Amino acid sequence: MTTISESALEAQIEDLEDKTPWHQAAMKMARKQPVGVAGLAVVILMIFAAIFAPWLTPYHPEYNDFAAMLTAPGGEYILGTDQFGRDIFTRILYGARTALFVGFAAATIGAVVGLVLGVASAYFGGAFDLIFQRVMDVFMAFPLIILALAVVATLGTGTQNVIIAITIPFIPQCARVVRSNALAIREIPYVDAARALGFGHMRIILRHMVPNVMAPFLILFTAFVGQAILLEASLSYLGMGVQEPTPAWGLMLQGGAEEYAESAPWVAIWPGVAISLAVFGFNLFGDAVRDTLDPRLRSR
Repeated sequence: MTTISESALEAQIEDLEDKTPWHQAAMKMARKQPVGVAGLAVVILMIFAAIFAPWLTPYHPEYNDFAAMLTAPGGEYILGTDQFGRDIFTRILYGARTALFVGFAAATIGAVVGLVLGVASAYFGGAFDLIFQRVMDVFMAFPLIILALAVVATLGTGTQNVIIAITIPFIPQCARVVRSNALAIREIPYVDAARALGFGHMRIILRHMVPNVMAPFLILFTAFVGQAILLEASLSYLGMGVQEPTPAWGLMLQGGAEEYAESAPWVAIWPGVAISLAVFGFNLFGDAVRDTLDPRLRSR
């Protein structure tokens, strides 16, 4: 009687999994999703501006030129200055750092926690799944901005608290989507084979279930970054997010959107354009990732 080693059986299990090479997915997206590539270009430009901000502008974001307050765009200040004589172009570049830091931190924590909880809920099922879903229903009953405002009102303002406030609404969204995909994966034969071999729950979840829900996870992650940037700007505009003197696009809008709308419109226009481009870029890239990785859309 021929015997098969445990390593050979595990290799056969892995062969059953449907894996799409990432380089093929990237080439397909570039060929069929030119709009998504444009969105990626905006994201890369934003990251480049955030990293090289000190080399792209001669000013410090907190530098005040009181002799040039509310200077119109052009000349020494290409995008003009605000009511405190600060260079708007400089603050937009440094504001990209704040937006990306908050956006990626909140999206990463929220998506990863939601991924773990969603897969665990689908895998264990039973009472754990029932209780977990009811808790998620409670969180999802509140709009994103309302729940974020409630968290900030409880914890206080500041960058770290803003990240926590934005992360919490993301967790149930990711968990629900991941759970729906993990429920189907749980019934696939290679998961049953892994159980039959005596593999532990953690090994099955991390090695055989999590990799197969990465497509919806990546789609959610890219969408979350854009949402987090918009939420951070909204909270800062309301005075409950990032605080001065930290450069942030929402704070720039708060300082100039109303009082200087007619006399110095550039104070609000440029940070508004920056927020719109950032969110637009991440959304376009996220849609392209979805269309590339979603099996239901691959044949289109």
